[in-house]
Amino acid sequence: MENEALIRLGVFLALFTLLAAVETLLPRRARSQPRRARWFTNWSIVIADGLTLRLVAIAIPLLAVGAAIDAEARGWGLFNALAWPPVVEVVISILLLDLLIWAQHLVTHKVPLLWRLHRVHHADLDIDVTTAVRFHPVEIALSMGLKIGAVYVLGPPALAVILFEILLNGMAMFNHANLALSPRVDALLRKVVVTPDMHRVHHSIHRDEHDNNYGFSLSIWDRLFGTYRAQPRNGHLGMETGLSWRDDRPSRLGWSLLLPFRRD
Repeated sequence: MENEALIRLGVFLALFTLLAAVETLLPRRARSQPRRARWFTNWSIVIADGLTLRLVAIAIPLLAVGAAIDAEARGWGLFNALAWPPVVEVVISILLLDLLIWAQHLVTHKVPLLWRLHRVHHADLDIDVTTAVRFHPVEIALSMGLKIGAVYVLGPPALAVILFEILLNGMAMFNHANLALSPRVDALLRKVVVTPDMHRVHHSIHRDEHDNNYGFSLSIWDRLFGTYRAQPRNGHLGMETGLSWRDDRPSRLGWSLLLPFRRD
């Protein structure tokens, strides 16, 4: 769709700027590392992810939105066969894609090879808005491949895929942000969406805590499938985030990119 990439980029940058400013003014937790080194590494990983997706686009010319347009033209996929009202298709498509990402996230914790990739995200010692974009390029490529396959199976409208991508990126930045929400606001929001306090539990150093709260956007999947954990055992101010590396290594770019290939 025309200007789709620019629209998504504009929304992403606007939300990032807003959340980065708010978490600076209203932080939930004190930082344990200087922000400059972490942000350099996390943003460098974003650039590496973007270059990786460009390489993927050479091998698979149609990424998620293009796949939706192609599936519609070929009549492939569930929704292209059903021909339901467009609004219904968009809403259900977003729900199903969000469930897919929830399931993918759970699998990355359960399959050792995928966990080696995903722990690049979890190794970040401080959780803030940049943690939302800290994913190893190989994991990003695999995730895109999964989404492309799902789009061909489901046949969602291209608009649904665009809205889902914007929602996924925006909610990931929101629930990773180091924001101090009031308990009342948090309790109200997490009935529907994943809040920063809810998702922070997922970044606990304790395995029994970080193997819960897999949702990125909607909180209903964790409640439905029994993977919801309300609070960390030591409270949000006392909990440790990250993994076993308790020094400055996770804030180094080279170390982070090579982490999946290191021997434990």
